Amino acid sequence: MNNKTVKLAFVLFLICAIVAGILGVVNELAKTRIAQYQDEKELKALSIVLPADSFSPVKLSPKNFMGKKISVISVMQADNGSGYAVKCSFSGAQGIITMLVGVNNDLKCTGISILSHSETSGLGANAASTAEVGVNFRSQFEGVGADVALAKKGGTIDALTGATITSSSVTNAVSEAIRVVESIG
Repeated sequence: MNNKTVKLAFVLFLICAIVAGILGVVNELAKTRIAQYQDEKELKALSIVLPADSFSPVKLSPKNFMGKKISVISVMQADNGSGYAVKCSFSGAQGIITMLVGVNNDLKCTGISILSHSETSGLGANAASTAEVGVNFRSQFEGVGADVALAKKGGTIDALTGATITSSSVTNAVSEAIRVVESIG
């Protein structure tokens, strides 16, 4: 290697190190604000899926997860006694979807709110969209029980156009979340 190549490599390394350092500092400074934003987003979602002013965590046992295809992150009980909110994650078409499912004491879904996803824009991402297509899709789950299914499987839920896997995954997760609440008793 000649002297010019070594000098160029050193300058490039120095630039990368400075940029990486700046990104690390910005990330560290924003960490608290990002966590606050996520907490606020989850509190808003809780009020969407189950009307209540406050919630208390429910301690779960291994029997609550027997045969479940979803990963239950937490279950919160509404302090007013109206039901439960199940925070769960599951596989969609493109990655993991994290969602809140409200379940009343009659074991009926009171609503769903998708907290995070990596679904395809314009297709599976419509499930979480604030546009009419997303609102209409999510509203179909209000009042359904554990036997919820897509219309093409004999149920009442119309799948999102071009997003059958996402629609099926959300439907299955709602069913499983209701079964988790049922196992709590």
